[in-house]
Amino acid sequence: MIENILPSGVASAELLEYPEDLKAHPAEEHLIAKSVEKRRRDFIGARHCARLALEQLGEPPVAIGKGERGAPVWPRGVVGSLTHTEGYRAAALAHRLRFRSVGIDAEPHAELPEGVLDSVSLPEEREWLRTTASGLHLDRLLFCAKEATYKAWFPLTTRWLGFEDAHITFTLDEVSDGAGAGTFHSKILVPGQTNDGGAPLLSFDGRWLIADGRILTAIVHG
Repeated sequence: MIENILPSGVASAELLEYPEDLKAHPAEEHLIAKSVEKRRRDFIGARHCARLALEQLGEPPVAIGKGERGAPVWPRGVVGSLTHTEGYRAAALAHRLRFRSVGIDAEPHAELPEGVLDSVSLPEEREWLRTTASGLHLDRLLFCAKEATYKAWFPLTTRWLGFEDAHITFTLDEVSDGAGAGTFHSKILVPGQTNDGGAPLLSFDGRWLIADGRILTAIVHG
């Protein structure tokens, strides 16, 4: 699924069924030694996908550590993102010479829990949700796009980006019964100075997909 919303030059892998013999990389085991089983499976599964994507890029399948705020530590010259939700783990990676950052997220295609929407959205976004009829859980799509936005933002800034710090708008290009696809635009509402010597971040453009009961969002920033 994830490859359908990623551009050429981005390697990806996803895991729907968890192999019972899948183990943590020996150099990563200490990071999850005290974690519950679900957390272990999400961690191991997503990093397994990352190593498959690294191989697609022609890179060695190395251990992937954890950095500030738990962000993955990629090999030199590589950018990427991980995601996991119930029954799904995925990774998307690219060479830094081609793209500055990658952010992906996956969520179940279901309504957000009661009370969550107001804390993760702007008034303009809630008005769009109120006036847009699609048959899809657009509130969860909004949340998913906010998460991808943060994942694309953080490696370039190492600063927090709150839900209120990005205004997201969507196109609904293909909508059918319980499925859909389109694009989204994340306008950054706070100063976007970066740490990679590149231009400040003013906005991100991404793609979204809803299929098989899941929502996927992806930003690949050049």
